[in-house]
Amino acid sequence: MKYIDEFRQKGIAHGILQKIHDISRKRVTIMEICGTHTHTISRYGIRNSLPPHVRLISGPGCPVCVTSPGDINRIIEFCKREKDTIIATFGDMMRVPGSESSLQEQKAMGKDIRVVYSPLGALDIATANPEKEVILYAVGFETTVPTIAVTILLAREKGIRNLSAFALHKLTPPAMKALLDSGEIDLHGFLCPGHVTAIIGAGAYKFLAEDYHAPCVVAGFEPLDAIHGIYMLIRQLEENRTEIEIQYKRVVTWEGNTKAQKIIEEVFEICDSNWRGIGMIPVSGLKLKSTFADFDAEKKFSLENTANEDLRGCACGDVLKGLITPGQCSFFGKTCTPETPIGPCMVSFEGTCAAYYKYNLSHVLHPPLTPYASS
Repeated sequence: MKYIDEFRQKGIAHGILQKIHDISRKRVTIMEICGTHTHTISRYGIRNSLPPHVRLISGPGCPVCVTSPGDINRIIEFCKREKDTIIATFGDMMRVPGSESSLQEQKAMGKDIRVVYSPLGALDIATANPEKEVILYAVGFETTVPTIAVTILLAREKGIRNLSAFALHKLTPPAMKALLDSGEIDLHGFLCPGHVTAIIGAGAYKFLAEDYHAPCVVAGFEPLDAIHGIYMLIRQLEENRTEIEIQYKRVVTWEGNTKAQKIIEEVFEICDSNWRGIGMIPVSGLKLKSTFADFDAEKKFSLENTANEDLRGCACGDVLKGLITPGQCSFFGKTCTPETPIGPCMVSFEGTCAAYYKYNLSHVLHPPLTPYASS
């Protein structure tokens, strides 16, 4: 199958890994900033195949996981309070726990909450139920924003007024900047998300190389993509270069998808946003422009702010910042499993804890006794 089988050839993978071992001399910490990368790296054992002085850690690469507890509580409280409404959401958000409940539990108690596989599914629901208000629980990174924008534009064009969006979109580059600004972890480079960058363009990371001297490589999601991307990063670090390189050239360009960018700019404007574990990050979110106020659930309804604290003992916030691995959370693999998740990192397919649980359980339950100390 084109672009799958040829990117999973074991012999080529071993060859690139050998090149990494041949050139790697420095002790470095690299963060993958996409949950799909975390999944691929865990599934194919890439992390454990690298030299011991190359540390690969996972960052805030899952939009479900970085949605703040307060924003989850807000939609749940709205469900409890309102009648004659339908909540349309992507599947991963159903099981993410709030402080006291989840959307799945609210659905079990009779609330009308429906899973959609595309934002256009919410438009179909609104069209079929004109007597009810439909709220699209719009969570995602830059990849999903154009589809939300198109859905709202179509709703306005068709005169559908019973659809609104609770927009909780997150922007990736500001989060990367916040991680570097925090000084909590010594990061030497980023493996950047391919699908996000297909929208925003690799040029969006230019400031990281110029202002922070943090090289970035935009990589695809097959095992050879990830290994090659890591090799490109290590080569930059060994050669004392700080550049933005594209490994995923079959999809990503420097400029990105300019048509999608224009659609986003038509419907949304940049705002500050609250990230789980990190807190409020300036200019890291998107909200609907005032010209689309009729489709803004926050303005159309009273979505009051609620408690914004993680469950006591849940370490998802530290996992998302790369401060700890899942195995260092006392809940992991014990009280917190995919069947009984305590935090969102165990719920989502792209969650770090879910990936570690599925592919690395024995390793992360017995982490090294001596913590890694970066140079």
